Amino acid sequence: MDIDVWQHGPKAHGGRLRIGNRVIRCAIGKNGITSPGCEGDGATPAGTFPLRRILYRSDRGQRPSTALCAKPIGPRDGWCDESSDPAYNQPVRLPYPASAEKLARRDRLYDVIVILGHNDTPVIPGLGSAIFMHVARRDFGPTLGCVALSPDDLAYVLRRVTKDSTITIHETPFGKSA
Repeated sequence: MDIDVWQHGPKAHGGRLRIGNRVIRCAIGKNGITSPGCEGDGATPAGTFPLRRILYRSDRGQRPSTALCAKPIGPRDGWCDESSDPAYNQPVRLPYPASAEKLARRDRLYDVIVILGHNDTPVIPGLGSAIFMHVARRDFGPTLGCVALSPDDLAYVLRRVTKDSTITIHETPFGKSA
């Protein structure tokens, strides 16, 4: 089952996600949705992306029920966001000599991460890294470019996707042309 995401509401980071007939509240980048986007722009990139795999905190919950490949996050797991590094937009082991985001966060935002196939085949330096679907803040505050859902809604989505599912992030309101 495929997923659609679009900006919704008066705030740039307000969003909606549709899977099947269900529409769900989500948070997107603090600067809304853009194309093509670049590293550090605070926007969610527009486009259609495969759902690569899931990373999850096994110390905070069970493996999500999903058809996607899932792997536990460990304390040394990170994601390189240094565009000049050869491991840019790829998982790394911490500590890492270049800039890298720690995946085993203290907050609960990365308890479950869906890695989206953005800028990964091939990786283009500066085009953007670490575009995930993950758990939203309680107030659905903005992300730095990811798509964030409540824990229950994320679990709902994961139960319905297949290995062939994609996520389409629309620059214009879903179902409307520019």
